[in-house]
Amino acid sequence: MISPRQKYAGEKMTLTFNSETYAQLLAKYQPKLITNDEENEQAIVLAEELAHKTNRTTEESALYELLITLIEKYENEQYPMGETTPLSMLLHLMEVRSLKQADLIGVIGSSGVVSEIINGKREISKAQAKALGDFFHVDAGLFI
Repeated sequence: MISPRQKYAGEKMTLTFNSETYAQLLAKYQPKLITNDEENEQAIVLAEELAHKTNRTTEESALYELLITLIEKYENEQYPMGETTPLSMLLHLMEVRSLKQADLIGVIGSSGVVSEIINGKREISKAQAKALGDFFHVDAGLFI
């Protein structure tokens, strides 16, 4: 005889998507194409709230992905970056979020390490790229 524990041991938990819950989120936040910096900032604030939320639902994750897509579209159109480097990406993200070098101390190293990276004297390591990706909520590959 198979016990209930054995029966479910091999099954993966599947999170279901609730369309009604998602519709309520869409009605509450009303995401749309971003047309100016103020709307972009509002979308970034909401996306950051969702990114930091523990136990985010699948519907909230879908809204988060939609917001990221809208933000990226707006920023790519308004602030084309051309050829990017890991350093130019870091500097751009710092500028967009009004961060200073001191804000990265502890994220990627000491003040000396941060200064060397910002001034182009040191490349961003894979471990630092991962830490920056987590810090900015972007793919770590942007910094490699």
